Amino acid sequence: MIFLKSESELEILHQANALVHRALQAVREAAEPGVSTADLDKLAEDLIRQGGGTPAFKGYRGYPATLCTSVNDEIVHGIPSRKVRLKAGDLLSVDCGAVVEGYYGDAAISFGVGEVSPVAQRLMQVTRECLEDAVEQVRPGKRLGDIGAAVQQRAEGAGFGVVRDFVGHGVGRSLHEDPQVPNYGKPGTGLVLRPGLVVAIEPMITEGSWRVRVDRDGWTARTEDGKLSAHFEYSVAVTEKGPRVLGRKE
Repeated sequence: MIFLKSESELEILHQANALVHRALQAVREAAEPGVSTADLDKLAEDLIRQGGGTPAFKGYRGYPATLCTSVNDEIVHGIPSRKVRLKAGDLLSVDCGAVVEGYYGDAAISFGVGEVSPVAQRLMQVTRECLEDAVEQVRPGKRLGDIGAAVQQRAEGAGFGVVRDFVGHGVGRSLHEDPQVPNYGKPGTGLVLRPGLVVAIEPMITEGSWRVRVDRDGWTARTEDGKLSAHFEYSVAVTEKGPRVLGRKE
């Protein structure tokens, strides 16, 4: 079932996502060589709670943390740990969610710890461009396939892979709502976008193969070939005026 949001609901979703963006920025600033991913998780949880929200991921389907912290070949759902300490040159992807007044914010960023390799830098740049290209498709009358096609064309055109096993999703009073939002597809196909629809668009782009394997912890997903992965995400509302990236300063 597709839930279209009212203007008042969009404002609460904006607040939830703004809190997520603040947490992600704080994590980015704190991520230095020697810092553990558990340290970053505590920082994000404290900031979210101080901001009047609650962590969206913690306890969701048994997930144990506030953040997903995925390093290098890890694509998504990396569990923060005191044993995982960042090193100079790491590529870190951080996914974060927060709940405010019953509505969910969801966003992700990737960044380098110190100076990273040229391929890591290019991968992050292209993944960010994939997200921005996809956001431009979030307009009334466009279709769901236009979003996925925009990501796929940008990523594969740059010689990178597009993960199929994980996709974006609707977001609102639940963390995951309909529709699913793949990062691949054909233009002009799928659901017609209507004002009030909110989707979390999250390209996960790989240096090599798009194929995935999951660790024994049941959560951490990494590239099958051991090459790098990057992940960016926005929650975006369809409006009559065009796309609105929730939580981002306008």
